[in-house]
Amino acid sequence: MGGFGSGRTAGFGRDKVEYNRSIDVNRLHREGCLAPGWRGVWQWTHNGERSAWIGLRAEADQMHLSYRVRVSGGDWQDVEEPIRIVRVPCRYGGTRPYFICPGVVNGIACGRRVAKLYGAGRYFLCRHCYRLAYASQSESEWDRALRKANKIRTRLGGERGMDGAFARRPKGMWQRTYDRLVDATIEAEGYANEAFEIHAARLLARLKSPRRRINRPTRNRSFWS
Repeated sequence: MGGFGSGRTAGFGRDKVEYNRSIDVNRLHREGCLAPGWRGVWQWTHNGERSAWIGLRAEADQMHLSYRVRVSGGDWQDVEEPIRIVRVPCRYGGTRPYFICPGVVNGIACGRRVAKLYGAGRYFLCRHCYRLAYASQSESEWDRALRKANKIRTRLGGERGMDGAFARRPKGMWQRTYDRLVDATIEAEGYANEAFEIHAARLLARLKSPRRRINRPTRNRSFWS
């Protein structure tokens, strides 16, 4: 029985997809883990060391998960969770596997066809059941620009951050491709600086000339108004 770790119950704010462990049906398929009769362990690592793991057992149209979980600091609990798998024909032949989310929210079965399930609570469910958002949805303009620049820097083999020097052109990459990526990084970082300066200027202007907020009484105002 694998130890999965501490989970959080869903419904308290919008947790992020990136902050939760997940199982990816496409990756399991590539690793041969969906073959009927396959049995093994799936694990997650942090800094090169195993941080959590679950047991997997594959059948023709199901994947059985076995793990231990502790939700919101409570006691450790053993969980056996069957996940149904469907295979959808591809346009050019073959099939693509999908999980069928086993979640039940407010008495309604989810049943969504998804590629990933997330361990944000007791069970592995889709991001809709756990109301998970992507980190990029809450990013500011400069955050998005910096994320784009950092993604290119790491693709080129360098370090994240504007202070670092660009890595040398990777072996096998065309010079014009390398130049285009460097130019895109410089442009994104310049935009990030500009967006941050505009935001800071607006914030300072607001602090220098605060506006008084007048609370007017309202009648018969509902919670959703």
